[in-house]
Amino acid sequence: MLSVILVLFVLALTLLISGIKIVPQSYNYVIERLGAFHTTWKVGFHFKIPFVERVANVVSLKEALFDYEPQPVITKDNVTILVDTVVFYQISDPKLYTYGAENPRLAIEKLTLTTLRNVIGELELDETLTSRDTINGKLRSILDEATDAWGIKVNRVEVKNIDPPASVKEAMEKQMRAEREKRAAILTAEGLKEAAILKAEGEKQALILQAEAQKKSTILAAEGEAQSILEVQKATADGLTAIKKVLGDEGVIKLKSLETMQKVADGKSTKIIIPSDMQSLAGLITSVTEIAKP
Repeated sequence: MLSVILVLFVLALTLLISGIKIVPQSYNYVIERLGAFHTTWKVGFHFKIPFVERVANVVSLKEALFDYEPQPVITKDNVTILVDTVVFYQISDPKLYTYGAENPRLAIEKLTLTTLRNVIGELELDETLTSRDTINGKLRSILDEATDAWGIKVNRVEVKNIDPPASVKEAMEKQMRAEREKRAAILTAEGLKEAAILKAEGEKQALILQAEAQKKSTILAAEGEAQSILEVQKATADGLTAIKKVLGDEGVIKLKSLETMQKVADGKSTKIIIPSDMQSLAGLITSVTEIAKP
């Protein structure tokens, strides 16, 4: 009898210990009572009633990912490409995740591939290669809306790689090489054009500077000649003024007569008759000139 009681005590103690559950961080336990959903255990200490309650599912709340194998997808312009996709998701509702779909991971995989074919099927190859952000955004929006009923939150969708066929790659490389050669030729032509323009500008500036220098030289020469003429005229005027002061207006008239006689002397006449008063006037002018010298 003692042995039976001891055995029953051990069995009861084992059942009690087995009912003790500690839920770790970032996990939830889905609990069923008598086959129906009862509650969700969060982080901490919990006790499960033996034979009445059971842990239906242990759900991780950490962000997880699906990394799919490259899948063949046909673009709008009928080019078959291989697309490698990664989906980042997180369980937001453990109950819906447990009871919403028979196999949530498989459901997400099939939905992702179907959505990927629909999105890329609306784009041409060039758009597909240059619109990864657009593709990622559309995929995430569609998947997040569809998986909401399964208690799953799709955080990000990334297209890792887009691999066109070898023939398309070769054609694209030829096109890129032609574009690079075109850009190089354009840059060379623009460089030659700039060099020619700079050379012409330099020659133009040189001619302008040369013309400016010649102009200034001519102006300075003209100003010097004008200054010289002015000095001569001034000296002549000063001499006439001095003569006028000595001889008066009659002396000026006689001086003009003397200048006329000098012009006549420069002509072809071989004989010149000079009045006696002219001779005295010439002598007087000579005297005044000698006095005026410094």
